[in-house]
Amino acid sequence: MILRGRLLGWILLYTLHVSSCSGLEIFGPESDDVICPQSLSECTMKDEIALLAANDGVNVTDLRPHVKLCSENSRSCSVCLVVDVELRFHTSDLAYEGSSEPDEDEASVTVCYKTPSTLLACKKVEFTVNHMEHPAKISMVIARPSGVSFGSRVFFYVPDFKNLKQDVYVPSLDKVCFLEVKKCVEECHVPTLRIETGRDFVELLFDDGNDSNDTLTSVCVQYEENGTCQKLNSRTVPLYSVASCMCFMAWYHEKTVRSKVCPFTNTDFSQRAVWENVSVTVRQGQTNDYSTRLLWNLSAPCRLKGEVWPCHKENSCKEIKGFRQQLRNGAWSLNTKGLWETVGVFEDIDLQLSPCVMVKIEGMEQQLGPFCFKNTDRHRWTLLLVSVIIVISLTMLLLFICHDFIKDWVWSCHHGGFVKIGRKAHVLLLSPPDTNDAVLKSVCRLGSLLRTQGFDVAVDQWSRTEQSSLGPVPWLHSQMLNRKQYDNRVVIVLTPNGLEKIEEWAHRCEEVAPKREDRDDAQMLSPYSDVFTASLSILQADRQRGRAAEHFLLVKFDSCPVNDRRNLPEVLQGLPLFQLPSQTQALLTDLSVRKPGQTSGKRSRSERKRSVKTKMDQTRKKSDHVLIQCSEGDVYK
Repeated sequence: MILRGRLLGWILLYTLHVSSCSGLEIFGPESDDVICPQSLSECTMKDEIALLAANDGVNVTDLRPHVKLCSENSRSCSVCLVVDVELRFHTSDLAYEGSSEPDEDEASVTVCYKTPSTLLACKKVEFTVNHMEHPAKISMVIARPSGVSFGSRVFFYVPDFKNLKQDVYVPSLDKVCFLEVKKCVEECHVPTLRIETGRDFVELLFDDGNDSNDTLTSVCVQYEENGTCQKLNSRTVPLYSVASCMCFMAWYHEKTVRSKVCPFTNTDFSQRAVWENVSVTVRQGQTNDYSTRLLWNLSAPCRLKGEVWPCHKENSCKEIKGFRQQLRNGAWSLNTKGLWETVGVFEDIDLQLSPCVMVKIEGMEQQLGPFCFKNTDRHRWTLLLVSVIIVISLTMLLLFICHDFIKDWVWSCHHGGFVKIGRKAHVLLLSPPDTNDAVLKSVCRLGSLLRTQGFDVAVDQWSRTEQSSLGPVPWLHSQMLNRKQYDNRVVIVLTPNGLEKIEEWAHRCEEVAPKREDRDDAQMLSPYSDVFTASLSILQADRQRGRAAEHFLLVKFDSCPVNDRRNLPEVLQGLPLFQLPSQTQALLTDLSVRKPGQTSGKRSRSERKRSVKTKMDQTRKKSDHVLIQCSEGDVYK
């Protein structure tokens, strides 16, 4: 054991010369061991339970822990702890000097340690004292201590000597990987990054010694030393985005240590790329006293030095004196895009003149700019004017397209209030039975015109066969039923003979009215022989209800003139009158609209049938009474 102790002592002496600038040394084998002086023999070290930790026959006078790197070879190493303990022996427990008996006695010392994240651990060293040597010094080597890694803090103390407490810091991995000893630290192994410049791009290559060029390697790009490193998914970078302050970091997955290279420092093409990527924005600002000011913002991949000043664009951007500002390193900050930016303000600048900003970058021959302020107030008024013009133009275009519709709507308002437009009605066209050939042709042309316009037309002259089979009055009632159901209209053609017939009919009705109560219903029943005269009784019934103008209208032809509207019989007073063919369009418009008092046609089918049947019966009774009156008038006349 003495020979072994001497050998380890020489190793310890040798390692004192193999140290880095931080004092971190490569010590020896990666195993627990103890180094004792020649005065101590049979030195052994073992784990000890913390509750049983004690010292035997010694006083501990000094405790000095150290952090070392234990290595079996030059390729790998790990953290180990070396604890130097200085001892003094209890003379009362040991043999006195000069005794004939050998002065060999057994003793022990225990050292405990822990980290903030681990439990207390102890190491006990037992030895035999050959001869007393004050003080005696031993070194305990603890290889791969549990819970201790790079960046840890370790606390040491000796049981029974509470005043002997020491702590030691293990260097962080970032510091270790910048030392010479990093070659044997596995955590410091990082890919070696090199750059190859192509025609219009830069390619990133990795030399990691394992031929794993990109499968296990991550890369990020950083602008400036304290910039944010943004992950790079591609292994090529376009030349136009290369900057002089651009750095690359590479690391293996699941490892934190990175290699870093900044290959473009002081290169001409990278400096030009920075200048080409300078961006300047100018906007309006406002102070607390409501005075205006000009704000500018300059962003670039790298921090730049230079000057900024305002100018008037109208005068070839002549500088406004007294406002020049310097670009300083301390005024830059990173924006959300990862670029460096700096901001400034020019006070008391007249923004109505649309001022601009010029920039001069240090090292760049030409100036950048002008970057001008856009007067948004002027643009707002221009936008408002353009919007008004567009609205007026669209309104005029809409009026032009809907001219006929609006014209019809206005006409309908003057003829009974607001009405619905565009409804094609069922039209019943009636004319006197003794009409001449010219009028008959005009009636036929009018019926054909209405049918071509989409109306459902019934002309009494076209239905002589039905009238003969059904009879004039039943045929008329069937047409009136359609009129009630579909909100349709009756058009009465006026001729001189027809007006005379209407006047005679009205005169007979006046004479027959006083005698109606004295006659038996069977004697009064005498139907009219023509449809035209029978329709007058229905017109008279609607007139008494004030709804004649909703259902009936009059037409007259230029080929057969009649008297003025003021000379019409009383039963025709108030009905719309149209002169054809000059007022044909007005007639079509009137037939296409629904009067306010007419039904909407939206009731259920059963309701319409019941309503139509009830009204048909009432109308038929009233019409029969009027026909009987007029028929008796003919008899008595």
